[in-house]
Amino acid sequence: MTGKSKTKSRQDSDKKSTPNTAKPVPQSGKKQTVSAAARPANKPMTGSEIIIQALIDNGVDTIFGYPGGAVLPIYDELFKTKKIRHILVRHEQAAAHAAEGYARSTGKVGCFLVTSGPGATNAVTGLTDALLDSIPVVCLSGQVPTFLIGNDAFQEADTTGITRPCTKHNTLVRDVNRLADAVHEAFHVAKTGRPGPVLIDIPKDVQFAEGTYKKPGQKEFRVYQPTVKPNIKDIEHAINIIAKAKKPVFYTGGGIINAGPKASELLTKFVKMTGFPITSTLMGLGAYPATDKQWLGMLGMHGTFEANHAMHQCDVMICIGARFDDRVTGSIDGFAPNAYKIHVDIDASSINKNVRVDLPVIADAGLAIEAMMKVWKDKKCNPRKAELGRWWDRIEKWRKVKCLHYRQLGDVIKPQYALERLQHHIKGRDDVYITTEVGQHQMWAAQFLPFTKPNRFMTSGGLGTMGYGLPAAIGTQIAHPKALVIDVAGEASIQMNIQELATAMQYKLPVKIFIMNNQWMGMVRQWQELLHGERYSHSYSESLPDFVKLAEAYGGIGLRANKTDDLDKVIKEMTKTDRVTVVDINVDPKENCFPMIPSGKAHNEMILAPDAGKFDKKLV
Repeated sequence: MTGKSKTKSRQDSDKKSTPNTAKPVPQSGKKQTVSAAARPANKPMTGSEIIIQALIDNGVDTIFGYPGGAVLPIYDELFKTKKIRHILVRHEQAAAHAAEGYARSTGKVGCFLVTSGPGATNAVTGLTDALLDSIPVVCLSGQVPTFLIGNDAFQEADTTGITRPCTKHNTLVRDVNRLADAVHEAFHVAKTGRPGPVLIDIPKDVQFAEGTYKKPGQKEFRVYQPTVKPNIKDIEHAINIIAKAKKPVFYTGGGIINAGPKASELLTKFVKMTGFPITSTLMGLGAYPATDKQWLGMLGMHGTFEANHAMHQCDVMICIGARFDDRVTGSIDGFAPNAYKIHVDIDASSINKNVRVDLPVIADAGLAIEAMMKVWKDKKCNPRKAELGRWWDRIEKWRKVKCLHYRQLGDVIKPQYALERLQHHIKGRDDVYITTEVGQHQMWAAQFLPFTKPNRFMTSGGLGTMGYGLPAAIGTQIAHPKALVIDVAGEASIQMNIQELATAMQYKLPVKIFIMNNQWMGMVRQWQELLHGERYSHSYSESLPDFVKLAEAYGGIGLRANKTDDLDKVIKEMTKTDRVTVVDINVDPKENCFPMIPSGKAHNEMILAPDAGKFDKKLV
């Protein structure tokens, strides 16, 4: 969805051409300017004042960004207000990921600000990441003045054209009187229905022009009103199927978390009522407590043996808030071949997109679960105990395979062991948030760090963006200043946005970077070993920096563990520091991440670790 106003924007040539000769005022100095919020009612406001007021009225207290010529009027207004805190990142991609971390850990809309041209194009990766993972963020991008659009002006880019495929909605605002509505609409679209990123492109002359401010609610947004309440007949049909299931499984995703904390609470209650097993995608981890006995572990390419085989053999699948991603389904032809598939999703376009389902339920995940629980109770439903008991017996035999088993021998640190020791030291704490980069360490974190609450695990799922974890941790730490925020990283991925250590130092953010350093692009190396004849083409991380010295160079703390005896001391020290801390854990460079479903294979065609247990082939 894109929109262009037919009203020509007012151009304030005096404001554009008059240079600012005033001396810069230091941040600690007394400001002589008047903020937009302090202006008398009904007085004309400049476009930049309108933007700041609209952000305040939409509940924005933090914005991540990087200044440039096309957004200086907005930065001037930010200077005048104390109601919005600006966090200066070192790269626009990091601004987007920080806004994602803020949004995912709070449930609010994240916001970031970039300039025109390269500022906007640098944000594209973050916008795409947010789109695929359904994260509500609003990006404000500057644009050259309207009279220069299309002239290949300095730092001009077709931002709305470039970002159309990677945003839920974007718009170029040419009329200052449309500006307030555009901002209000952006927040409405970003957080309503299936969340996602929205971009507003704002020419510089529109930021200078004067116009009328409209408060939120003065315009009804008819352009986007998704279905949130489930059709009761669909719910009743679903419950009739669920009650008759012999080999059921709940398959849940990030949509549960996006639906809010209540949805996770309802999910837990409903799963307990039924007694069914439950699994989840990477993005859904934490929606159901991973310490519960009905939890099968994560599903998919690096999911557990029991979760994947339960999915393959189930007769009723209750999919809630997941989109049948290829990393979850494996081969479509072999995906849950005998299952009656129920799909609950707020996004109608996700229904039957990848996998044909038998019963679609278009609704908010929380409202759908609530309705299912009511019908289950009203109908006095009970699971088929005998059949369900036999189903659990089979699942328990799959569990005995111990698919995540590994051997920690000698001084060489296994990455799994490093994460188990990390879990030991953070267990029981209610203030821990984990972000990750992308690669083997990401999958090991999902396997070995049990999440019991939603909004505690921030990772790049759909796009698999290296460099996501550190800026996401910064956004999370800003939102939760007293929490323990840890970025589980690899030595290759962390270098994608390593410059954000400066951001963490500037704002005194005590984020922890837990690098599992195997000196390889680990996941690439694993695929090359298993699928490409051990031809390790450019997957070796040569010329690595000394991460301890690098941390110290930025003003942070650097720690290192070279052998198993170092781990506990280093982790304990890391959790107690009050500054940004980089921990370099030298792990086994040859360790692979298992289980693994090779690309194009079905759930029952998993590769297990050499140390995993044996299994009866009749059961799979």
